[in-house]
Amino acid sequence: MRVLVTGANGLVGMAVLRRLGRESGLQAIAGVRAPTAGNVDCEQRALGDLAKGPVDAELLRGIDVVVHAAARVHVMQERAQDPLAAFRAVNVEGTRALLEASAQAGVRRFVLVSSIKVNGEANAPGRPFSEADEASPQDAYACSKWEAEQLVQAFCEQHGMEWVVVRPPLVYGPGVRANFRRMLQALARGLPLPLGGLHNKRSLVALENLADFLVCCVSHPLAANQRFLVSDGQDLSVTELSRKLAAALDSRSWLVPVPRAWLSAGLHLLGRGAAAQRLCGELWVNSSKACSLLNWQAPQGVDDALAATVRDFVRECSR
Repeated sequence: MRVLVTGANGLVGMAVLRRLGRESGLQAIAGVRAPTAGNVDCEQRALGDLAKGPVDAELLRGIDVVVHAAARVHVMQERAQDPLAAFRAVNVEGTRALLEASAQAGVRRFVLVSSIKVNGEANAPGRPFSEADEASPQDAYACSKWEAEQLVQAFCEQHGMEWVVVRPPLVYGPGVRANFRRMLQALARGLPLPLGGLHNKRSLVALENLADFLVCCVSHPLAANQRFLVSDGQDLSVTELSRKLAAALDSRSWLVPVPRAWLSAGLHLLGRGAAAQRLCGELWVNSSKACSLLNWQAPQGVDDALAATVRDFVRECSR
């Protein structure tokens, strides 16, 4: 089975390609914007800029499954004048171009990497997100991913392709950037941080676990035409996560036990409401469908995955 992975130079795309390379019977093919050297150790197909479409269907001839991991991701400091239009251009119209080429080329299954932000920004008290929840995207990025999901389902049903949608929560692992890396940097400095009183529950998924699940979705017959929420299966509070990372870093950071309500109020006063939500809110998922329907189990434990993340961070900092 030949599997093309878009976003092949990105964190998730590269991990999926590595995981496919360890699976007998599956041939990995990197879908890239332009030919690259060094980053991808498999066959490449230059698809061009998906947002500018169309995609040449001949580039997808012989492909059985597409794993679509390329996206315009959530931007911390948005500079686009119209963020929703910018996200739609890549995440919706780029997906449409890839779908049209896939249908023309005879692709059998289309796997979309979406986001838990489609479900919303926070859980109702005591109730994890599940696949049965109504979508509740709160920002431009989440709206574009929800629109992409609906497009994939409708297009595939119209053209006789199988579809799979996977909504991961925060992804971490070697090479991680954004907020997770900022936390590592802050802990590595050994400074006191106001993160000792955050006993909220948040789901994460290790990069290796997400890649393993996506490869499962490539070939498992029961994955067809399904949405999945996937996580490590061990939810952590921000305080627990900080302590584990500090221990792995051998950091002397003091996690000051500031009450969650105080920290949230302070961040809101500083105009950092989004940061308050990420640190103080609860966002956890019920990934039992992935485990029961596909008989899937996360291959990497949380402690091992965090240790691998820290080792990679330390190596990078020492260069």
